[in-house]
Amino acid sequence: MWKLSLLVLAAALPAAAQPPLFTDSLPREEFAERRARLMERIGHAVAVLQGATEDAAYVKFRQNNDFFYLTGVETPRAIVLVDGRDKSTTLYLPPRNERYELSEGPQLVPGSEAVKLTGIARVADRAEFTEDVKKLNEEARVIYIPFRPEAGAAVTSDRIALHLQATAADHWDGRPSRAAVFREKLHEEAPKLEIRDIDPLLDAMRSIKSPRELALLRESTRIAGIAMIEAMRAAKPGMYEYEIEAIGDYIFKKNNSQFFAYFALIATGTNSIWPHYHAAQSQLKDGDLVLFDYAPDYKYYASDVTREFPANGKFNADQREIYGVYLKLYQALMTSIRPNVTARAVVQDAVKKMDAILATHPFTKEKYRQAAQRFVDNYRNAVARSLGHPVGMEVHDVPSPMELLKPGYVFTIEPALVVPEDRLYMRLEDVLVITETGYENLSAFVPETIEEVERAMAGGKVTIPPKADR
Repeated sequence: MWKLSLLVLAAALPAAAQPPLFTDSLPREEFAERRARLMERIGHAVAVLQGATEDAAYVKFRQNNDFFYLTGVETPRAIVLVDGRDKSTTLYLPPRNERYELSEGPQLVPGSEAVKLTGIARVADRAEFTEDVKKLNEEARVIYIPFRPEAGAAVTSDRIALHLQATAADHWDGRPSRAAVFREKLHEEAPKLEIRDIDPLLDAMRSIKSPRELALLRESTRIAGIAMIEAMRAAKPGMYEYEIEAIGDYIFKKNNSQFFAYFALIATGTNSIWPHYHAAQSQLKDGDLVLFDYAPDYKYYASDVTREFPANGKFNADQREIYGVYLKLYQALMTSIRPNVTARAVVQDAVKKMDAILATHPFTKEKYRQAAQRFVDNYRNAVARSLGHPVGMEVHDVPSPMELLKPGYVFTIEPALVVPEDRLYMRLEDVLVITETGYENLSAFVPETIEEVERAMAGGKVTIPPKADR
């Protein structure tokens, strides 16, 4: 009866109701360009990547980042083979599952439509991958595959490393990653293959964003900024952190984000002392500062913006003092960023400006002066440190091999100033893209100064950039 009802329903649906079979995030030409660049890097070798599997939970499917980066395909258990010698690509898809499609909707399957949509000349049944691997083995080809586990929704390479470490150390667990199992099976099925790690090659490619990628990052940041502005306007003593978080959830969904890029960091009062606090159960109190650090995963591209604002809409005298000096130091770092230099050079230039700020700032409390001095000394004593972290398909994007800040590199700065006696933690964060002449602050429209924040919280107009064109 269930299947019959679905058949009747499927027959009654108009053609326009069919869900898209291929992404609208980027045009297929962008994915083809990426595969062509990968071919250049692997020479006469081949590269093979597995797509993500279906999830055991009732959640929307989201492709893993590297597979999506090269194909744009959002089908579970797909495989792609990129041949640098033959300059060809083969996409392997599971065969049609009529029962699944009657429930979930049409899926991309082998055939001419998949060739047309993806721009990949050969789209084969997934079962053919085994025979193709045997042929590669006979030729003793070099094959590049991911060694690092795949990253999907709200997953980052640094979190993966921590998870692997914890799993390996767990006597009652110790599971290998899916990437490790795939590598072992290739060894077994094709022992003549020389297996190499593709991660450094794709990391280098993903480190510099194309104009279309930058448009997606602008939109992800625009959505994050709207959420923050709405949170500022709604906040008041008596609300709970989870209510502030819910504003972000709504704005993300309203603007067609597929997921969040990371769990919401909404911390009122002393909760902010934990940088990744996300319990969201405390009530905002009069006199609290509220930290809001939350951003969407928009069409496979993340953002990462942080603002802090007073729960009651007005900074008190102490907050104005410590926030004011922190903002000056933060802006000193911002004004030192420039293209084609090292992070070390940026920090050295910023420290000179910060020293000048401390020398003239009228501190009223010694603990604030000491906190600001520690902030500057942290940069002075670790001048080779990174400025922040890269942002892209992951909120903490793949590690960049670059020493210099190159145009197209996207990252955040998020230095924290801490007053331990008060359990006070202060942090701002902006998303920056290096350009030929300087940088673009994608989140510059989000209120940041004391005056801007108070005006926004009082209902004042904030100019929000239009949706980014792709």
